Amino acid sequence: MKKVAVFGNAGGGKSTLSSRLSEVTGLPLHVLDKIQYLSGGVEIPQENYRRAHQQILDTDQWIIDGFGCMETLWLRLSEADSLIFVDLPLPVHFWWVTKRLITGYFKPPAGWPQNSPLLKSSINSYRTLRLCHKFLTPKYREYVEQVQSTKSVYHLRSTKQIAQFLGSIENASRN
Repeated sequence: MKKVAVFGNAGGGKSTLSSRLSEVTGLPLHVLDKIQYLSGGVEIPQENYRRAHQQILDTDQWIIDGFGCMETLWLRLSEADSLIFVDLPLPVHFWWVTKRLITGYFKPPAGWPQNSPLLKSSINSYRTLRLCHKFLTPKYREYVEQVQSTKSVYHLRSTKQIAQFLGSIENASRN
């Protein structure tokens, strides 16, 4: 596990999982939202984002958390040796987006750029949930099925599986 792509629908706990994984493994964490957006939620030019993304891919070790854009998504999944696909039931994603919206008024969401527009970003997450679930999640499922013989694939379908995965990584790092 040297190049890890963490991906899935909005509100699935990817940033929390990625942060913990980075702490346990020592792998550098790159949060795409913090690369793609400046403080206040201003998007950087696509060319600058693609260049920064490629610079990360060119390094020997990384954890990349997030979506970015379709072009860089498939490059990242191809380059990764380990795939962590957070694929929770859709109502869980909706609940966690709601929870992030509520708690975000007291503490900024993990993995978000400073001063991100909480309400606007949450509304975008709600819009994305069904679209991703209908169109992108099936492609993710097909992809991880196809590459499971050549990559380490962790297809996490429940909060229990996320906890078990992190526990196994923590146990392995102690030994």
